[in-house]
Amino acid sequence: MKKVSVIAAAVATALFAGQALAENEVALDVTSGEGAMNVEVKNPTEVIADGWEVHGYASMNFRMVDGETVDTEFGKPDYKTAGTHGKSTNQVEFSIKKHTEHQNGVWSNFNVRSEYGNGNSYAYTSSGSQKQNDEAQFEVKETFVEIGGFDFLGQDTSIWGGQRFLNRAAGLLSGEFWKQSSGVGAGVQSKLAGNTAGFAIVVADPDAGNATHDAERTTLTSYDFYYYGVDAGIGSLDFDFKYMEQANKDSNAEDGFGAAITLNSSYYGLDGWTQTAIAYGKGVAQNRGVNFGGWSGGDENQESIFFTSYGVLNISENWQMGSEMTYFAALDELFTAKDLKRYIVAVRPSYKVNDNLRLEMTGSYAHEEGADGYWGRSGDAVESDILNLEVAAAFTVNADYFGRPQIKPYVSYISADDEASASQIGIKDGKSETVIGVHTEIWF
Repeated sequence: MKKVSVIAAAVATALFAGQALAENEVALDVTSGEGAMNVEVKNPTEVIADGWEVHGYASMNFRMVDGETVDTEFGKPDYKTAGTHGKSTNQVEFSIKKHTEHQNGVWSNFNVRSEYGNGNSYAYTSSGSQKQNDEAQFEVKETFVEIGGFDFLGQDTSIWGGQRFLNRAAGLLSGEFWKQSSGVGAGVQSKLAGNTAGFAIVVADPDAGNATHDAERTTLTSYDFYYYGVDAGIGSLDFDFKYMEQANKDSNAEDGFGAAITLNSSYYGLDGWTQTAIAYGKGVAQNRGVNFGGWSGGDENQESIFFTSYGVLNISENWQMGSEMTYFAALDELFTAKDLKRYIVAVRPSYKVNDNLRLEMTGSYAHEEGADGYWGRSGDAVESDILNLEVAAAFTVNADYFGRPQIKPYVSYISADDEASASQIGIKDGKSETVIGVHTEIWF
């Protein structure tokens, strides 16, 4: 048979095979030898790449106050301090992702995040089961599937469904998540004019996880719209908008909305990076506007403004400095408190002694006030000024600001302007407290 006949036969065979197999992709491999022909039929859904990724985080904080462990973070979640004295004695997270790719370009991710010990302040021993304490047990925090690469949706489009933390962001020194949608839901993400655009619906039940449940569910729902990565010349802008609802509430407490704009840029024109954001929230979205979860809720009187700016400055080969400025205030009421106002200014200069030792100093000043009588407070308790000073030495495998793992002995001093303010953040006697601890942390 002549060479041209071989090719003709191969083409004819391919056409018939395509009709018979419909969805299958046909690949031809025709050799030049007389009578030689090889027709290979490929399945477009065939797996061509498949693998697992395991990541994680652990934070073990051995800390003592007058010879005992304590169940307080000295106001850190409320933007009052910025030290290393988080109360979790043994917090561990594992994130597992199974990534699969197929012959036709479709890919999928199966994501699971488990967590143990978040918020537990006790130092456990090995004498018995830790599950006797029903707080901060092993939990699955995220489990969702994301699929992308569909021809009919576009290569830049993916869809997801399950339980997740969607679009989280946290302050550098406060550690507080100010943006997220934490719950169960589904969404779609794609590219619009070269930038990331997405829509999601996420729901959360406020009484989920409680020993007892409310007689009537007050399910929260967030409708998220986001558009990220818009070029602003000095950096990129992220836009978030969330409309929130809550079931089985009075008409004045059944919905709300929030919005935020975030600038990702250099360290105010210097070497380094910052995230700067301003957010507004009203009603159910009173909590920083874009911070959605089982903690959300509020009526039409709840209205807030939120501003934060944090980042790391690279000063020299040996010096770096982290910083955070955050302001969170009621435009009317916030968490039912009239005229509530909070702000914190914090810095953490860091000196690299050598590749494995870093010295840190942290200083923060915070203020809180509200109208007389908020949350039942009066007198000195109405207004608080909190100072936090800390020194630490981080022993690490990499002495960069974010070098991990590290073991960091520290001494943290917290002082309030009066005893009433001190008692609000967990100081038992007097106006000040000194925390001595060793914080061990790893990311992988």
